[in-house]
Amino acid sequence: MQEQAPMPFALALATVSFLLAVIWGRPLINLLKRRGIGKKIRIEGPNSHQVKMGTPTMGGIMILVPVFVITVVLNLANFLSGVSWGKAILRIFNFAEGSPLIGKSILVPLLVLVSFGILGARDDLAGIRGKRGDGHGMLGRFKASYQVILAFITALGLYFFLDLHSVAIPGVALKINLGLIYIPIAMFIVVGSSNAVNLTDGLDGLAGSTAAVAFAAYGVIAHLQGQYPLMSFCFTMVGALFAFLWYNGHPAELFMGDTGALAIGATLGVVALMTGQWLLLPVVGLVFVGEALSDILQVSYFKWTKKRTGQGKRIFKMAPLHHHFELLGWSETQVVQRFFLIGMLAGMFGVALALL
Repeated sequence: MQEQAPMPFALALATVSFLLAVIWGRPLINLLKRRGIGKKIRIEGPNSHQVKMGTPTMGGIMILVPVFVITVVLNLANFLSGVSWGKAILRIFNFAEGSPLIGKSILVPLLVLVSFGILGARDDLAGIRGKRGDGHGMLGRFKASYQVILAFITALGLYFFLDLHSVAIPGVALKINLGLIYIPIAMFIVVGSSNAVNLTDGLDGLAGSTAAVAFAAYGVIAHLQGQYPLMSFCFTMVGALFAFLWYNGHPAELFMGDTGALAIGATLGVVALMTGQWLLLPVVGLVFVGEALSDILQVSYFKWTKKRTGQGKRIFKMAPLHHHFELLGWSETQVVQRFFLIGMLAGMFGVALALL
């Protein structure tokens, strides 16, 4: 991507990403149907969701492929233009002499997008065609182990490859150097963000719309910092997410599955880390935090009360949080629209805090 890419360039990329993704969305849906890759609805979910049984899943492929292709093609076109192959290879990986590393390389978020997407795809296929075949996918401990391993590799890449090891605090001019403690913090953010988006992916259009807002917010923050390649990457993600929402709006024709949710969440965490404004991630991703906390509180409180009284009690009617509001009588569309509005306000507030 152009080293001095302006905001219009990034917005144009979002449009291109949308068009590429939305055009091949229909063929992808037809392919998934032919392959029998349909959603398994868990019996513990709301009864109203049973009508979604068989809806094509693994729709995250629709997001990942255009983002990967656009990012790689544009970087190759830019870096290979008018230079020797030796220098071109160095430039592609931002090793060219004098090229700034911090926040200028999209290699790390791109690899995270792909690696977590592959993990998610494996989980989706396990839920559909695996031995259990009940929609639960991989065993939790195996899935978590893979996430931690990928997050560890990602954290090492951020620390040693991009030389990132600090945090920005709103209102404080200088960033605080965290040293090696940055690595476990980065791991926690990547794994936590990945799982939070995955938990949010339970209603038509919910995860896609709130994720688009979060990437747009961090795209603006990257622009304010002069991190133009990262800004362009963020808006490429926004365009692809919008295209996915074209088919994921209620009633959904396609679900993103773990293929999309794990990849989008982990990549969002990496983007936040690359801006240094990762303390704002709970603000920008307020909906994701609420969904994850509701699930953690529900499970913890149930286990605690069961241990004390022999009968588990619940804080919410059902977790994650969006199911609680469904059982309160909100329609699926109402939940999604209201959570989206909260996400929009949270994203704007996060940008405002970044300006302090």
